[in-house]
Amino acid sequence: MRLGFYLSGNQPVERVLPLIARAALGQGQRLLVVSGDDEQIVRLDNALWEHQPEHFLAHGLAGGPHEARQPILLADGCAAANGAELLALADGVWREEAEAFARVFLFFDESGRAAARQTWRQFDRREDVEREFYELDGGKWARKA
Repeated sequence: MRLGFYLSGNQPVERVLPLIARAALGQGQRLLVVSGDDEQIVRLDNALWEHQPEHFLAHGLAGGPHEARQPILLADGCAAANGAELLALADGVWREEAEAFARVFLFFDESGRAAARQTWRQFDRREDVEREFYELDGGKWARKA
């Protein structure tokens, strides 16, 4: 598994997650976006439509019509009804089910830094996990570790 830690700084995740979603779609991959916060799901839904209106990011909600056909699926759990191999944990909360995905993006802001560090350490001795750390720099993700 490839596990990326994405520090959004002072930007809310709904402003920065579309950058990752666009890249995933550009590579022909499907993405599952998970948050346990219903209000955040609504904000993410809106952001995916509005990020670049001329190039909207097609997506749907888990449990909605045609969920299996959605290139980006927003959900409150890690069941990838759309067959995604990529998982974005938008609420910054690690879930053990995430280990079933080929690549995981764990988004967090300054308030979630301690929890992200704990998750990082959880994988210290795991040779089957490649960890990466990214920070938002000038509107783009920059790899720091």
